[in-house]
Amino acid sequence: MSQKGSGPRGLPEELPDPLPVDVVDNHVHLDITREGDEPFAVADAIERAAAVGVTRLVQVGCDLDGIRFTLAAIDEHPELLGGIALHPNEVPRLHAEGRLDEAYAELERGAAHERVRVIGETGLDYYRTGPEGIAVQQDGFRWHIDLAKRLGKALQIHDRDAHADVLRILDEEGAPERTVLHCFSGDLAMARECVERGYHLSFAGTVTFKNARGLRDALTAVPLDQLLVETDAPYLAPTPYRGATNASYLVPATLRAMAGVLTVDVPTLCRAVSENSERVYGPWGAPRSGQTA
Repeated sequence: MSQKGSGPRGLPEELPDPLPVDVVDNHVHLDITREGDEPFAVADAIERAAAVGVTRLVQVGCDLDGIRFTLAAIDEHPELLGGIALHPNEVPRLHAEGRLDEAYAELERGAAHERVRVIGETGLDYYRTGPEGIAVQQDGFRWHIDLAKRLGKALQIHDRDAHADVLRILDEEGAPERTVLHCFSGDLAMARECVERGYHLSFAGTVTFKNARGLRDALTAVPLDQLLVETDAPYLAPTPYRGATNASYLVPATLRAMAGVLTVDVPTLCRAVSENSERVYGPWGAPRSGQTA
């Protein structure tokens, strides 16, 4: 769809059909609002997601303001777990301002929180960071990998135009036991390499796009026990909502498209995603709604 049915927040007004088994949106930015959108209250976002069977969310803060937001939100809302990091594009900026060490110290203090279960999104982004920032960005990625391993947290990786270097640095540093390629964007060959290494691959609305045949091919290489689903909201709304603001309550559109590609029934995929999420991130301890079996 175009933005048909979008309300004043830029969000689709109609909810998708609920999923038959509760699932997790394993990467959402509730602290970010797209330009021109009205704010979407955290409690509202959680309630609308739960209405379609998305009962648990991983809120990801990837700059200092986002980290502070995340720590406050996970204290208030049991449906949320937290992921915090300095985004690959934040690291060179903070370094240039002479504030990187201070930011790392604040991040490490926040990461000790029991409900922060993820160090991420970290990784590499060669799309927005020029050659002059690559060395600092790679050093930042290594720092986050070390933090995740020291604290026993899962690692969520942002990888844009940097596939080979992401895999190389993970090999050099030794990936944490629980490593997730967030918003997976690689091809079939990369998916196979990640699966062989034991990583989890998380697919967003991009897998539903008409021009994403290569991404759907990559999806077919991932065993059910290594699959996750996400929104990366407020970005990357799935078909048929492409162009609208994304939100966790649109996960059913992405998950049903994934089930079609994999030729598995929707309840089976839901159960796998739910079980994988709790295996990677641990229990939420949040109220659950809808069917779980």
